[in-house]
Amino acid sequence: MNAETKVSAKGQVVIPKAVRDELAWPEGTRLRVERVGGAVTLRPIEARRGTLTVEEFVARRPKYEGPPLSLEEMDALTAREMRRRFAGEYKIKR
Repeated sequence: MNAETKVSAKGQVVIPKAVRDELAWPEGTRLRVERVGGAVTLRPIEARRGTLTVEEFVARRPKYEGPPLSLEEMDALTAREMRRRFAGEYKIKR
């Protein structure tokens, strides 16, 4: 399918709905912009299962209620939680 669009003053480009529908790119699809010679190619970035933005991670982090902890205690708790959440998915260097 061929379509036409233009670059806005802010550098934005609207991808026509028919093209987005054909490619199954819903709202929020992240795209990689690649320069190929004198052209530009857009490719969807496949989100890895469990991938979170920093904002999502902070919003979902466990809430701590208790006495203040030392940096060493916080590091140990963070490492333990990461091992629990990602056991088997990633190799964690110790």
